[in-house]
Amino acid sequence: MTDEQTIPAAGAGGRAAANAGLQASLRVLAVSVGPLVAALVLGGLLLLAMGFNPFSYYGYVIQRAIFSPSGFEATLTRMGPLLLIAASLIVAFRAGLWNLGGDGQYLLAAVFVAATVPLTLGVLPVWANLLLGLLIGAAVGALWSLLPALLKAWQGINEIITTLMMSFLGVSLANVLVKLAFLDPGTTTPQTRTLPVEARLPRLFDSSVSSGLLIGLAAVIVVHLVMTRTAFGMRLRLVGANPRAAVHAGLSVPALTIAVFAISAALAGLSGAVDILGTHGNVRADWNPAYSLTVVPLVFLARLNGFGSIAYVFLFSALTIGGESAARRIGVPSFFSLVIVAILLIMLGLAEYLDKRHQERARR
Repeated sequence: MTDEQTIPAAGAGGRAAANAGLQASLRVLAVSVGPLVAALVLGGLLLLAMGFNPFSYYGYVIQRAIFSPSGFEATLTRMGPLLLIAASLIVAFRAGLWNLGGDGQYLLAAVFVAATVPLTLGVLPVWANLLLGLLIGAAVGALWSLLPALLKAWQGINEIITTLMMSFLGVSLANVLVKLAFLDPGTTTPQTRTLPVEARLPRLFDSSVSSGLLIGLAAVIVVHLVMTRTAFGMRLRLVGANPRAAVHAGLSVPALTIAVFAISAALAGLSGAVDILGTHGNVRADWNPAYSLTVVPLVFLARLNGFGSIAYVFLFSALTIGGESAARRIGVPSFFSLVIVAILLIMLGLAEYLDKRHQERARR
């Protein structure tokens, strides 16, 4: 082949590669953004059926949660615990494991932190007290995942069932502890002792934004880099993708499985600690924000990418903060944001199904 023939052939190959890369990027964009757009459109249709103007609702949500200074600060503050939940899920999902017990891990950690940190106030410096609370939250979350981890590692029992069961038990135990062992004797409302505002996580830049936001951002970025750029992350992904290959490679699958559960649950527990130390200051009986299962579709929309998860968590935080305000101003039920998340989950499953069918036809 002459040089004149080689150059056009190379150019054609480069164009084909570029086209293939563009198509792959568009496919990922469609699967990631398409379900979100579809969920918002269907949510708008539901609003119309309920007698509300969807443009007024979405416009008010955006204005309140993003363009209002107080609303924007509330949106950023709410992102802190949600980002830690996202980091928890990314660790588990990238390792091929399903830790769906985040709600129990989060709430139990929150209760123990709310009950113990006020007791050491004055004994330890504020910074040491806060650090102790964060460590307690991470430890409680990790310990509550121990049973599902051992059952998965040594008996091969499905972790979806065990983590969900432990989550139910954790939520129930947390409520019992608030009403009995950790009840604040100085109040008539069943709740734990309240951590004073001055003893909580510091605010950022003279605003109301909790520094828990920085903890959440750091956790997501570190988890993303560890899972994608380090040998340890590669070992965890190998265990999830092909346990037999991991055994042949000399890796201890049970030990790494337990490590995944411990790290994932510790991050979920840390989320509960950040929420108490940064925002709430106490835990009331029967309180459960149920963040974990809500964040699952956001992480999948981001394709388990840490930076993409930050963007989706911001959108969800804005939706919930604006939705709470819209419930008071417009009259739309406050739980409507969860309806949109439910629609989003359905749209995500449909998009994955259609994408899989498209790839199968392309291979034929």
